[in-house]
Amino acid sequence: MSPTRTPKITLIGAGGYVFPFRLIGDVLSFPALRSAQLCLMDVDPGKLAPVADAARKLVAHHGFDAEVVETTDRREALDGADFVVITFQVGGVASYRHDVEVPRRYGVDQTVGDTVGPGGVFRFLRSVPAYDAIVADALEVCPQAVFINYANPMAMATAYLNARGLRTVGLCHSVQGTTRMLARTLDVPYEEVDYLCAGINHQAWVLRFRRGGEDLYPRLREVMGERHVVGRPAADLAGDDGDHSGAALAASTYEGGNEQVRTTLMNAFGYFETESSHHASEYLPYFRKDPETVQRYVPQRWDYYEICAAHDDRGDVEDQLARLKAELAPSVEYGASIVNSVVTGVPCVVYGNVPNATGLIANLPAEACVEVPCLVDRNGVQPTAVGALPPQLAALNRTNVNVQTLAVEAALTGDREHVFHAVALDPLTAAQCTLEQVRAMTDELLAAHADLLPAALRP
Repeated sequence: MSPTRTPKITLIGAGGYVFPFRLIGDVLSFPALRSAQLCLMDVDPGKLAPVADAARKLVAHHGFDAEVVETTDRREALDGADFVVITFQVGGVASYRHDVEVPRRYGVDQTVGDTVGPGGVFRFLRSVPAYDAIVADALEVCPQAVFINYANPMAMATAYLNARGLRTVGLCHSVQGTTRMLARTLDVPYEEVDYLCAGINHQAWVLRFRRGGEDLYPRLREVMGERHVVGRPAADLAGDDGDHSGAALAASTYEGGNEQVRTTLMNAFGYFETESSHHASEYLPYFRKDPETVQRYVPQRWDYYEICAAHDDRGDVEDQLARLKAELAPSVEYGASIVNSVVTGVPCVVYGNVPNATGLIANLPAEACVEVPCLVDRNGVQPTAVGALPPQLAALNRTNVNVQTLAVEAALTGDREHVFHAVALDPLTAAQCTLEQVRAMTDELLAAHADLLPAALRP
């Protein structure tokens, strides 16, 4: 975009009850973006209105020139956009219920079920028609826009949008959340830590963790090994304050209170993983085989569907508005930093999910969507090549890449058999189910989500 033009920043799915408004606060935290046009789009005007109203109040409170536009018209929102942020979940909690409850009847107990596994596959597939509609409009009215995807399943959605022709980077908070937690655990100032992470979303690896000339990994292994003993009751864990409510658990995902899974993975494979132990436990076959095993490794029950179903979203935006009026400062999310760097040319480094087509991670497939450090400046998001992962880490990643690439292939080709293949190759599902059971479960999920699926994939 022209360095003198006011940027248009579009949020698709802006009616979400927490994240979109926090992102608006992040954008307005950067002086160069305080005269931007913020175009907020959602299919539900009732959910969109409170977010847009709060955004206008925030702009007015701080005396900025930003323009806040709200619309339910997708094409209008995309027209002329310089940046497009995707934050929606198609089907909401009602569809999410099928993602977790149907697999659970077959013994597949997903703690979140939004990234891989049966839940991740179907969350992606029911979003494909919405992605297709965005692509069709965007290629006409904003083909040069930078697309920022925050929607899960991150790797599948980001890979699909890129395959359909949109320049898309997928953003998560697991790298920055985990590295901050590790620094706190070792009582090391975060700004003094030098780290490198790479892998795939929710299963990237902390390849380097140093302070000056000191390798912090030996101390990390010692401290985590002492604090996170498999089988220890959750209330005995270091850093656990005893508050086991859904809100507290969600807020403390990266606080290190329950890290038997990641500590076990580090001890077995040599490196710490970037997603919380609750969530990481469903990406591999080792930790959720039966209720007894789950209790040993994840003694605090953390069920994201139940948290979402019980959440009362009244007041969330107002609470955030009060905080951002008092102190307007960016969060740890990368999205606004990307926008600021492209607009101003002031560089930053973020961890982004991008296609591996150029071999950014040499021992992962070209069709994978990988999470690597990216330089951002006026030239846009520029991923950096990290070479080959340690072979055992690449092998673990490939078990999840198999699921992701087959789900994307199903969406691109309309081949319903690839939906079955994707679910069958999920490590946790394969550990629990026969192929006949996988087939039955896949058929149930296809039927449950039929109205939202691409036409070619409907049963």
